[in-house]
Amino acid sequence: MKFSDFVKTESIRAELNANDKEGVIRELIESLIAAGQLSAENKEAIAEAILKREELGSTGIGRGIAVPHTKHPCVEQPIGTVGISTNGIEFQSLDGEPVQLFFMLISPPDRPSDHLRALENISKQLQDETFCRFLKQSKTPADIQQILEEADNNQFVS
Repeated sequence: MKFSDFVKTESIRAELNANDKEGVIRELIESLIAAGQLSAENKEAIAEAILKREELGSTGIGRGIAVPHTKHPCVEQPIGTVGISTNGIEFQSLDGEPVQLFFMLISPPDRPSDHLRALENISKQLQDETFCRFLKQSKTPADIQQILEEADNNQFVS
């Protein structure tokens, strides 16, 4: 599954305003609502589901990266977004470092293979230092979308 299958440019945040874990999660949910990918009536349910997932173990995987995700029946296909924090945000990451790159994914519960394929793609791309560095240097949603498109076209990971 490619980024273009679940991330729309309109939902991307090149500079997050939030300064804590819950704030980032809520800001990314708001970006999905603003992009028309998620209904505002589901905002609290999605936030609660993602925060509950975080209680099981942080999705801050280290190296300044977090992948908050959940499955929820309010979506019919996987949706996602990307957010960047220049200064980094405390996210209880596995390595204890602040997080700069956030990839949020919300999938329907009845499509677990799509959820896993999307997470697998995110994980695979995030292993590439060049990909991560370019994302961290991005200034606009269009810049980020272009990097995601390049990743979809296998221009980073061999």
